[in-house]
Amino acid sequence: MDEEADQTALWPDQIFGHLKRARVRQVGYVPDAGHSRLIQRCRDDPQIRDVVLTTEEEGVGLVCGAALAGERAALLMQSSGVGNCINAFSLLKNCGFSCLVLVTMRGEFAEFNSWQVPMASITEDCLRLSGFVLSRVEHEDEVDEIVGAACDMAFDGLTPIAVLLSQRLIGRKKWPK
Repeated sequence: MDEEADQTALWPDQIFGHLKRARVRQVGYVPDAGHSRLIQRCRDDPQIRDVVLTTEEEGVGLVCGAALAGERAALLMQSSGVGNCINAFSLLKNCGFSCLVLVTMRGEFAEFNSWQVPMASITEDCLRLSGFVLSRVEHEDEVDEIVGAACDMAFDGLTPIAVLLSQRLIGRKKWPK
């Protein structure tokens, strides 16, 4: 799949449906092509406050603040952004906050940018060691079940959950030549 084909993919809409079902009211993100359609769906919904972050680490504060206010928040980020959050993730664990993080993976299948590969190779370990339960989506037909279960576990089970959206799912990144 390439980025052009991704515009017709159903998975961003399925994820959005689960965010709505789980009553997520805030979504934090650093702009990302892999999440672009999901971000736009959140921006267009008057019941969801979309928050553009300067760095992914700010999103951990967003999640904690939302929890303290009795609301639910989710974070959207690339695998490279996980590394920016390691210290901040300790807030989730130490304070017992739930969290849902949807991570578009780079540095995997057909990656052209070698700078993305090192973080991609340790993203799962970083999240697991930071207290997250992980799920991984490789194919579009897995999105609905996995993201639905992740929302339930994060918000009903008060557990930090990260769903890794593989590069095969999001599509090859292409730069104009």
